[in-house]
Amino acid sequence: MSPLTDLYQLSMAYGHWRAGRHRAPAAAELFFRRGPFGWSLALAAGLGQGLRSLRTFRFSAADIAYLRSVLPSTMEDAFFDYLANLDASEVTISAVPEGSVVFARVPFLQVKGPLLVVQLLETTLLCLVSYASLVATNAARFRLLAGPDVKLMEMGLRRAQGPDGALSASKYSYIGGFDCTSNVLAGKLYDIPVHGTIAHSFIMSFTSLEEVQPRELRPLAGGEAVDLPALAEGWLQKVCELLQTPLEKTNRGELAAFVSYAVTFPCNFQGLLDTYCVRRSGLPNFCAVALALHQLGYQAVGLRLDSGDLAQQSKEIRQALRACGARFQVPWFETIPIAVSNDISEQSLEEFSREGSEIDMIGVGTHLVTCPLQPSLGCVYKLVEVSGSPCLKLTEDEEKMTIPGAKTIYRLYDASGHPFMDLMALEKEPSPQAGQELPVRVLGQLAECSKVTATAVEPLHHTYFRGGQVCEPLPSLPEVRNHAQLSLSLLHPAHRRLRDPQPYPVAMTEKLHQLLTELREARE
Repeated sequence: MSPLTDLYQLSMAYGHWRAGRHRAPAAAELFFRRGPFGWSLALAAGLGQGLRSLRTFRFSAADIAYLRSVLPSTMEDAFFDYLANLDASEVTISAVPEGSVVFARVPFLQVKGPLLVVQLLETTLLCLVSYASLVATNAARFRLLAGPDVKLMEMGLRRAQGPDGALSASKYSYIGGFDCTSNVLAGKLYDIPVHGTIAHSFIMSFTSLEEVQPRELRPLAGGEAVDLPALAEGWLQKVCELLQTPLEKTNRGELAAFVSYAVTFPCNFQGLLDTYCVRRSGLPNFCAVALALHQLGYQAVGLRLDSGDLAQQSKEIRQALRACGARFQVPWFETIPIAVSNDISEQSLEEFSREGSEIDMIGVGTHLVTCPLQPSLGCVYKLVEVSGSPCLKLTEDEEKMTIPGAKTIYRLYDASGHPFMDLMALEKEPSPQAGQELPVRVLGQLAECSKVTATAVEPLHHTYFRGGQVCEPLPSLPEVRNHAQLSLSLLHPAHRRLRDPQPYPVAMTEKLHQLLTELREARE
């Protein structure tokens, strides 16, 4: 795989090579500075793809020829010869398990290796991790708002930023808690469940029952085929009487579309009710065809709404389904799943919850895959150590100041099993122990030393890449999805809530704070 990198990475690489520093041991960290969507946390995603890409990190002959054409002609040939033999065999990467909750300023992953290679990997890793983590986090927020019982379908393929963005959105929204996708290629590549209904165009293409071909359907248990359009017409009259809707107001083309779909997919019949008028046409036509199928032994699998007051309509439709089920003695009828779509956002889900609804499935597209409330996670990749010496970026903006030195990251848990603090320590420091009183400095309050005691201590990072190979088995997509939901569930509700969450403290040890202070004083 040709390295995915920016031009200035190669300019810096040449500078390191010319200075003879290209093989100096270095360490870098990837993290974000502020929580997305006003949250303090994100879900770490894209790590598996990033690690796999390193196995094939190479500059091909064609790559080298292109680089010669765009880089200054004064660059020495020997540098290009060096690039031609470069790989990631001397790189070591440790990271949080994919799907883990991570907080602002806490490294997702740490990269160690020769300075030149560590520098070249910056853009690759940022590209593969940043959007993946952002969309997984966005999906997790939708899941928390929807609750555990409502099904969530990602349907953003046509709204995404190109095919790569669409595939990433399908994959990482599944990690964040979505149940299925409309994206067939994502289903094939990642084994994500795929789901879909019908579009308005299918319904609009019919004008009368005469267009339905074939017309006959055999009962599920066997026997003579029945004329389904005629059977549906008979049921439509009964349904209209029950629901007190004028028969002449039902759209015949819509009825024909439903019947045609039912003949074609009798075991998977579902209707889109809002092409014309839900109450006067879509609902009675759907019920008529569903009851006709029931008479032949089949069961409708659902209906969808794509416009209007979705919460209110869902309640009215559920009431009508119950009435049909009771009048015609079809017990399952009242439980037909109701799906909704139509530019669904976080605000939409909050309104559903506030107003109450009978919605069973929600399809989300634009507001999921494009992340309009937070277009970028803002991940950064910073050197923290070169040749054993800690690196520090000083700036007037304290948020942009880096924290020096190669580190170990720990998550501290309270007696209830909730994490209450992430702690950064220098690599050479002894591991903190459960029950031990720990002096710490919380970021944003570094002038104050406080003491905490954890019931349990968890090292966050695992070593995943060493010697040019992934050295620990990577979890499957369903395993990552399960880990993400578990990680979120462990959080205290005050840290997990979507609006005005309680700040989650990230701290450093006294030794790390001492190093930071010394470096700041030496450079000021």
